[in-house]
Amino acid sequence: MSAMALGLALSLGLRAAAQAPVAPAAQSAPPQPAPQPAPSPVSRQPAPVQPQQGAHGEAAPPPRPAGGFQEPPRFPAHQRPAAPPEQLERGKAQYAGLCSACHGADARGGQLGGPNLLRSQLVLDDKDGELIIPVVQNGRPGPPPMPPLPVAVEEIKAMAAWLHHLQAQGTNQGGPPPGPETELNILVGDAKAGQTFFAAQCASCHSPTGDLQGLATRAASPMALQNMWVSGGVARPRGARRAGPPPATKPVTATVTLASGERLAGRLARLDDFLVTLVLDDGTQRTIRRTGATPKIDVQDPLAKHRALLGVLTNANVHDVTAYLVTLK
Repeated sequence: MSAMALGLALSLGLRAAAQAPVAPAAQSAPPQPAPQPAPSPVSRQPAPVQPQQGAHGEAAPPPRPAGGFQEPPRFPAHQRPAAPPEQLERGKAQYAGLCSACHGADARGGQLGGPNLLRSQLVLDDKDGELIIPVVQNGRPGPPPMPPLPVAVEEIKAMAAWLHHLQAQGTNQGGPPPGPETELNILVGDAKAGQTFFAAQCASCHSPTGDLQGLATRAASPMALQNMWVSGGVARPRGARRAGPPPATKPVTATVTLASGERLAGRLARLDDFLVTLVLDDGTQRTIRRTGATPKIDVQDPLAKHRALLGVLTNANVHDVTAYLVTLK
């Protein structure tokens, strides 16, 4: 046997020996884990929740709480720490006796013309009475003027805490606190002066013995009556939108005279510098291009007089006319 053949035989033998399986000296069973006691229903813990990520790797927002989305407080007035209950009770009592006549029982303005304190920038900026104390002790010019009040500093701080407490309960900054609606006494005008104003401004369209006879019995309250006549019947009480559609009112109509002399009449759907659109009696629409004063357009708006009045009405006029209209029963 040549040396080359001997080397080839040795190589094949070593390779076969390396690939042959080696029998273990003793087969032992793999170790079994120790039995764990079954968890009781009380001690069972949920599997840890892995933090979720958004589409771009950012942290996912927390889930919405049951019952709908609840936003965190957005305004500083909603983030104030609560004052001690005894201070709030003292401030509430002091405010009711000294301030409510001018600023209202709910601080949203009163019968004597005091401003809304829930929307007052001074009250919103105040922290612990430091801005309110000088106003109470020194007064302010009007209208209406506020006289100085001899009130101790601690009592003013209690009233400031009460105002901040009301602001913190509002749905929005300056919004009213929750609770029943406060019905203000708005019958503070002169009925005779209101009758004179009515004769000069309203009698051309309305009559106390005609369309307005028994008007006071059609309104739920003097406030509703006031809103009714100022708006021409368009204003609706709070929450009325959820109760159903608004009451029917007379539509705005127009008569369009074309250059050819043809006349079109119908409900006015649109009017601008370029087009006028009418809804005709058969329900079809007709749009006409405008060029300067052509075509001639005559608009009949049943509420035009009421809209014109809004530019001249004063608070005294509103109160006087309301005081007169409540007598039409």
